[in-house]
Amino acid sequence: MYAPSSSVGVRVNREQHPSKLVDLARQAEDAGLDEVWLVEDCFWAAGIATVATALAVTSTIKVGIGVLPAVARNPAIAAMELAALAELHPGRLIGGLGHGVASWMRQIGAYPESPLAALDETLVAVRRLLAGDRVSVRGRHVNLDEVELVFPPATVPPVLAGVRRPKSLAVAGSSADGTILAEPSPPEFVRTALAGIAAGEPAEHAVVTYNWLALGDRERARLTVAESLTPGARVQVADLPFADELLALVDSASTVDELAAGLRPEWLDRLAICGDLDQCVASVRALHAAGSGSVVLLPLPEEPPERGIEDAGKVAAALRA
Repeated sequence: MYAPSSSVGVRVNREQHPSKLVDLARQAEDAGLDEVWLVEDCFWAAGIATVATALAVTSTIKVGIGVLPAVARNPAIAAMELAALAELHPGRLIGGLGHGVASWMRQIGAYPESPLAALDETLVAVRRLLAGDRVSVRGRHVNLDEVELVFPPATVPPVLAGVRRPKSLAVAGSSADGTILAEPSPPEFVRTALAGIAAGEPAEHAVVTYNWLALGDRERARLTVAESLTPGARVQVADLPFADELLALVDSASTVDELAAGLRPEWLDRLAICGDLDQCVASVRALHAAGSGSVVLLPLPEEPPERGIEDAGKVAAALRA
């Protein structure tokens, strides 16, 4: 069972060219981080290929997929791929499935009749197949007839759900091993998400949080934080003490630059892991205390990824000191 209690990881953002992945994955491991996470977004590098590469060039660090669109692959094929990776690299793979961005799923002709049912049925099928079950199901999205993996993994990898809304969080609680919360994920959102996850009555459940990292200078995170305040992110900031003012700014700003300029410094401190080393460490500890077992730090996309990984390693080392 994947049950991190105070892990610190880093994400390799989608903007990085695949040719850089080998060096970045090795740097994350050498920096002493617990996890390195990779993204599958349309139409950047594919998740299974990049995760397989990261696992192959490292030896101890856990590698997470954050996340695969559940509707982009048949669940039997997804389970086959995850099983092979888990068998080749026991105990180091963290699987992740999500709804997928609706516009991208429509582009590839994969948008389902019911995104919620599609995610739920896919999570259940993939986890059962990885556990070695023979699966037959006739669902709204998943249809399998006596499917069983020939090589189920000896060490079954966890499969997490990348979701954020209440109904999806309940699905994660009932059908996944954990939940990945997108950036920004302040402690208030972690606590709200855990309440939603509890509606699914999970026996055990891990929470992973993504947040931008700007070690040394919060101002470096200003534009990136503004860009992450998409309409879908409203639920993630709704419980912050300044939510009304922040959302009013989001609604009134006509450009991302205008939104960025209006973000108060104290807001940035809650919407990213930023400031000096002591501030960053305190922010990570607050997330752990709120229930995030794994805090994943995101390098700023406009900066060299090597800097972000180095800074994440500094935060992780200070936490352990």
